[in-house]
Amino acid sequence: MRKLRKYIYFIALVAGLLYTDGMGAYAQMSMRMGKKIPDVERFINQQFRAKQLPPFSFVLDGVPSTQLMKTWKFTKSKKVAREADDEVCYTCTYAHPSNGLKVICDVIGYPSFNCVEWVLHFKNEGFVNSPVIEQVKVVDAGLKYQSEGDFKLHYAEGNHVSKSDFQPHSELLKADEAKVMMTEGGRSSEGDYMPFFNIESPMKQGVFFSIGWSGDWKAELCRKADGNVTMSAGMKHMKLYLRPQEEIRTPSISLMFWQGADRMMGHNKFRRLVLAHKTRKIDGKFAEYPLSSGFNYRDPTPCTEYSCFTAAYGIAMVKRYVQFGLTPQVFWLDAGWHTGAGDYEEGKSWANTVGNWTVDSVRFPDGLKPIADEIHKHGAKFMVWFEPERVIRGTQWATEHPEWMLDIPEHDKDTYLLFDLGNPDACKWVSKYIGDMLEKNGIDYYRQDFNMSPTPYWQANDEPGREGMKEIRHIEGLYQFWDYLLQRFPKLLIDNCASGGKRLDWETISRSAPLWRSDYYHFDDPDGYQCHTYGLNFFLPLHGTGSLQTDPYSFRSSMSSALIFNWKITDKNANVYEMRRCLDEYKAVRPYYYEDYYPLTGVDSLTNNNRWLAYQMHRDSDGSGLVVAFRRAECNDSTINVELKGLRKGAQYAVHELPYDTKKPVAYMQQGQSLHLIIKQKHGSLLLKYELVTNITETK
Repeated sequence: MRKLRKYIYFIALVAGLLYTDGMGAYAQMSMRMGKKIPDVERFINQQFRAKQLPPFSFVLDGVPSTQLMKTWKFTKSKKVAREADDEVCYTCTYAHPSNGLKVICDVIGYPSFNCVEWVLHFKNEGFVNSPVIEQVKVVDAGLKYQSEGDFKLHYAEGNHVSKSDFQPHSELLKADEAKVMMTEGGRSSEGDYMPFFNIESPMKQGVFFSIGWSGDWKAELCRKADGNVTMSAGMKHMKLYLRPQEEIRTPSISLMFWQGADRMMGHNKFRRLVLAHKTRKIDGKFAEYPLSSGFNYRDPTPCTEYSCFTAAYGIAMVKRYVQFGLTPQVFWLDAGWHTGAGDYEEGKSWANTVGNWTVDSVRFPDGLKPIADEIHKHGAKFMVWFEPERVIRGTQWATEHPEWMLDIPEHDKDTYLLFDLGNPDACKWVSKYIGDMLEKNGIDYYRQDFNMSPTPYWQANDEPGREGMKEIRHIEGLYQFWDYLLQRFPKLLIDNCASGGKRLDWETISRSAPLWRSDYYHFDDPDGYQCHTYGLNFFLPLHGTGSLQTDPYSFRSSMSSALIFNWKITDKNANVYEMRRCLDEYKAVRPYYYEDYYPLTGVDSLTNNNRWLAYQMHRDSDGSGLVVAFRRAECNDSTINVELKGLRKGAQYAVHELPYDTKKPVAYMQQGQSLHLIIKQKHGSLLLKYELVTNITETK
């Protein structure tokens, strides 16, 4: 039988039905790309149909799906779209002819963005255990372009808690050499790669390839000598069987096709796609993530975070912010409010007491509701930090529900346990528990942190022959938990934190946003914040960080579509007027961070202290935009020339420096002309706004 399988596979290769990816892995039919990028409906109908190998693959009982699936029964049904004006939805089912195994593929298309996404479900409807399922590649496809040449991969690093977090990279794909990328430790954007990739072809078009999986994923790309580029992605660890009536889901995949002479056409199309279809909506409208403030963040030693915070202090601080005209959209209470976190004299802190998820009754005798009431009185919202997945031994949850804790053999007296979101009873319980806490305490927005690597816990608790099942169930549970909260509270926003931005992927961005994108913030390095903004803007329009200082260089370094100002307003040296100036400036320019993005100073050596860094935010609807520029402390050049993008041919633009000291423009410019930037002092910044003045071709 094994010889017969090899013979069939060899014949398929010779016939050109299959190709290999250069590493001996299974692959499948290539999709031929034309001069125009694919129409979504046509793409779905061509790739998901009877007797057609789909753009995914797996191995069943040692046999690759490419040898099996043409004999499986195929059905396809169109579903009601969630957003009828620009969405098409299908369910495609591939059923094994005899053993009851089904592969259910839910496909969603976004016609206006030439984007298609899908997720697989494996279901065993048989009466015995399924054959072993492994090497599941949720996407396993090749794109065959008519022009041979170089393929460029554009991607960003994940989060290392460093200055180089989200550092963008561009590299040529080498012929017949696989580019292997993966996450680390079980959080989707931790390590060297975020799960978002822009593949630029030699035909002035490309594909934006995204992975939706908040655990361990792995992806491979390879350029072929004949104009093909292959891609595959799935879980890093999965080899399991399904019990009768058991079902699992896989990572989701998104392919967005773009066309244009500049790869930024793809990046900006993707940013617009995210805002249109993968961002939280409230009352049917795009939900803007907030301008926030803490309560004098960072308690003095020996307190940590908010471990000495009290209800009376919180109410007083709200009044103080209001008194000085500094009311944010959201007051943000971070770690340290829960039971046990205030016992600092006993060596306790927020970090070693998670699992005590009750409000500290000593510091908050009536809960957090009095603080929420004061906040709501002034028209603001209240956001509170939680970390439900990491549980410390001996805490409330660990003691009351040991059956819901995943453990590993202790190493170095590790005290961490992982709350088993993959347990249906545990997931249902924690969803209601947290939901009730939000409601009882008047909490408007939910912040979830996750300061541990879950992979060892999943692997240590997998049953024999069921590798990857604990991870699958945990990630399914995470999505169910968040979806429960979002459904129960229609106006809720979720801030997604995992030691900063270590859990960013196609699935999490539709439910949340990273308002604290990197714990590197604790180093108080404005140059690092610039790097993070510069890199993340290629891929995500929604993200934020904190601001500790009010000087223009520091504050502008923290600006993005969201912001947390953590200024010590009780400090005797605090300058309220400077704080107001910063907020007024930010409110004036903030809308541009939802528009198109263009880097102006390249992607190399972003972390160097002897360089300029500048970027542009452009609003195509009215032709206006921003230029944000920094001259770092060791940079000897006081000037730089940049060329703005997205400008209209034949139009003239007036450039103003912000804040407006005079209505007179500092420069006029047209498309193709360089803009001369001047920053006289080192460690200086420049904020420019340009506006469309006149269309020259119309006035002639």
